[in-house]
Amino acid sequence: MERDLSKLKDNNLDIKMHYHSIFRSDAFQDQVIIVTGGGSGIGRCTAHELAALGAQVVITGRKIEKLENVSKEIIEDGGKVHFIVCDNREEHNVKEMIAEVIEKFGRLDGLVNNAGGQFPSNLEGISANGFDAVVRNNLHSTFYLMKEAYNQWMAKHGGSIVNMAADMWGGMPGMGHSGAARAGVDNLTKTAAVEWGRSGVRVNCVAPGWVVSSGMDNYTGDFAKFIIPSLAGNVPLKRMGTESEISSAICYLLSEAAGFISGMTIRIDGAASLGTRMYPLADASNSESFNGFHRAFIPDVLKQQLSDQTNNQQTGENS
Repeated sequence: MERDLSKLKDNNLDIKMHYHSIFRSDAFQDQVIIVTGGGSGIGRCTAHELAALGAQVVITGRKIEKLENVSKEIIEDGGKVHFIVCDNREEHNVKEMIAEVIEKFGRLDGLVNNAGGQFPSNLEGISANGFDAVVRNNLHSTFYLMKEAYNQWMAKHGGSIVNMAADMWGGMPGMGHSGAARAGVDNLTKTAAVEWGRSGVRVNCVAPGWVVSSGMDNYTGDFAKFIIPSLAGNVPLKRMGTESEISSAICYLLSEAAGFISGMTIRIDGAASLGTRMYPLADASNSESFNGFHRAFIPDVLKQQLSDQTNNQQTGENS
C-alpha cells in the first residue's frame, strides 16, 4: 500500500504536469459530458481526465467553492470546463440543469452520475429521515439525471451514461441505507440499458471498492480512526484503489471502444467483493497502482498511516 499512496501528492505541491491518461488525447474531442459531484474525489479526477482528452466538461455539485476550484484547475491545465450549482435531489433542479447544458453547448454526449454520499451507521440507528436522505442522494438523483438526459437529448441523438454504485454485493454492513440505494442503481442501469437501447443509448455502471480519495476526509470518529486504516488488509491485492483507476474505467465505458457494452456494472475493488471469510488472505506483492492524476493528493485521514509505512520501509532498507 505504501507504493500506492506514495504516488499521490501533498496539497501544497506545485502542479507542473498534465493528466497522464492511457487514452489518446482526442478521444472525446468536443464532446459534451456532464460529471456530477465534480468538485471533489472521483468526480474531480474524472472531470480532469475527460477534459485532458478533449471533452467540454460540465461539472455540477452543491458547493460553488469546490466547483470554482476544480474549474480553475482544469482551465490552468488547458481544458474546457463549465460548472453549474445543482442539487440533484430535486427533480426540477436537474431538469433545469440539463436544459441549460443543451442550450449552451447544443448537445449532450455523456453523463457521469458520480454524485452521492452517505454516513456510517448500523441499521437500528438510522432514522426514517436519514434513510430517505441517503436513498434520495444516491438513487433518486441518479434516476432524475438519467431520465432528463434521455428525454431532453439522448432519445433522439444517442449517448452514453455511466452510473456509480459501490461494493454492496454482500450487503453493506454499517451503511445499509447506501447499500440499498446502490443496489437500486445497479438494477436501474440494467433496465435503462434494455429500454433505451432502441435510441442508441448505452447505460453502464462502475462499482468502486475502497479508494484513496478526498471523500475519506468526510468520515470522523472510530470509522476514520480504525476502519479506514484497516481497509487495505481486507483486499486480496492488499491495497486500496486510486481515483485514476476508477476514472479510466469510466472513460472507457463512455468511449467508442465500449460501443457494444451496455447494462454492465464493472467492479473495481481489487477482488474485495469476492471470496469468503473462510479463505484467509495472504500477503500480496506485484500489485502496482495506476495514478495518472497529477493533482491527486493524500486524504488527511491516511497521511499518518503513510508516514508510518514510509518510515518502516526506510528502516527495513537501512537495517
